[in-house]
Amino acid sequence: MKVLLNDGLEQQGLKVFHDVGIETDTKKRDLSGLIAEIGQFDALVVRSATKVTREIIEAGAKGNLKVVGRAGVGYDNIDVVAASEFGIVVKFAPYGSTNAVAELAIDLMLSISRNTPQAHNSLKNGVWLKKKFEGKELAYKTLGIIGCGRIGQKLACIAKRGFDMDVLGYDLYPNKDNSGGIKYVSKEELLQKSDYISIHTGGKDAVIGEKELAQMKPTVFIINTSRGNNIDPAALYIALKEKRICGYSTDVYKVEPKAEGDPFDDPLKELDNVVLSSHLGASTVEAQVETSTEIARVISSYLLGGDFVNAVNAGENIEVEEKQVFTLFVHHKDVPGVFANIDKVLAENNINIRANYSRQINTGYAISVYVLHHQVTQEIVTQLQAVPNICHVKY
Repeated sequence: MKVLLNDGLEQQGLKVFHDVGIETDTKKRDLSGLIAEIGQFDALVVRSATKVTREIIEAGAKGNLKVVGRAGVGYDNIDVVAASEFGIVVKFAPYGSTNAVAELAIDLMLSISRNTPQAHNSLKNGVWLKKKFEGKELAYKTLGIIGCGRIGQKLACIAKRGFDMDVLGYDLYPNKDNSGGIKYVSKEELLQKSDYISIHTGGKDAVIGEKELAQMKPTVFIINTSRGNNIDPAALYIALKEKRICGYSTDVYKVEPKAEGDPFDDPLKELDNVVLSSHLGASTVEAQVETSTEIARVISSYLLGGDFVNAVNAGENIEVEEKQVFTLFVHHKDVPGVFANIDKVLAENNINIRANYSRQINTGYAISVYVLHHQVTQEIVTQLQAVPNICHVKY
C-alpha cells in the first residue's frame, strides 16, 4: 500500500503509516503531476494547499486510488461529488483541532472584550493609553453558540467552567451527548439574549445577516472561527461602523490570501471595534500533531480493515443510512469458501447483504454477523444449515 502526502505530514503521522507497513511519499506534485501519477497510490492525503479536482479523482480511480484524506476539518478543497461518483471514499480529521479552535474562540472573546490588541499596538507605537481601552469581563455573561458540534461543545465547557457563563445553543441537529451542558433554544432567543455569539457552523451559507444583526443587543460581541461566508460581510460592516453591535472578532474571511506574505485587503481592518487573526484556528503544535496522527489512523484503518470512521461521503455506520436492516448470525468453520457459499444462498433468495462482520470465536471457528436489507425465512435458514462447514444459523 502507498499513500501520497501531497502537503506533507508531521513525523508522528508518518510513523502511524510506517508502523502498519504503509509506504509514504511526501513529494509535492502540481496538478499535472497529480493527474499523471495519482493512479500509483492507494490513498491521497492533503491539507488546504492542494485542490483535489475531478480530474485528479478520475485519474486516480482508473488506477489504485481508494481513499482521499483531508488532514483537518474543512474539505472544501476536495471534489466530494466526483469522489462519490468514482467510488472513492473521502475522510477527514475533525478532532485534532477541536481544542485549538475552542481556545482561540476564547482568546478572541477576551481580546475584543478587553481591547488587548489595541493596547498592544498603542504601546508598540510608544503611546500609553488606559482609559480608552476600558473593557468588559466574560464572567457571568451569556454566550450563544451557533453550531454545537465538537468545537461548540468544547467551547461551552471552557466558558461554563472557566468563566461561569450561561451558555445557550442553536443547532439544526442538537448534539445528543451535550457534554458542554448547553441549553438549546431557538435561534431568535439566542440572538436576543446573548452577550457573546460564537459561530461554529461551517458550510458556505450565511447564518447571520441583516435580519439576525437587528435582533441582537447593541452590546453584543460576535466571534467567528468558522467560515467567512457564515456572516454577510456587507451587513456586518454597516452594523459595526454604525455601532449597532459592540464588536466583532474573527479568524476567517470570505476572501483570504492564498500564500504567506500576500496582501490582506478587507474593509474590516478600517474599523476600531474589530480584532482580526489570520486563520490560526488549527495552527498550534499540538493540533498539527493530533490532526496528522488522526488522519493517518483513519486512512490506514480503511485501507487495511475497511473502516469507514470519519468518512464524509459514506456513513460511518449503517444507522446513518436510515434504512431498516435485519441481522443473521452464522457460526461456521473458519475455512475458505464459506462466505462464497453463504452469499450464493442469499443471492438466490434475492437477499441483499448490507454488511458482514466476522471474528474468530475459537481455534478454527468464527462467528459472522450478516446485516441484510430483508428478513430471512426459516426456509432460507434451512438452506444455509445445509451449506458445508456451517455449524449453526440464527436470526
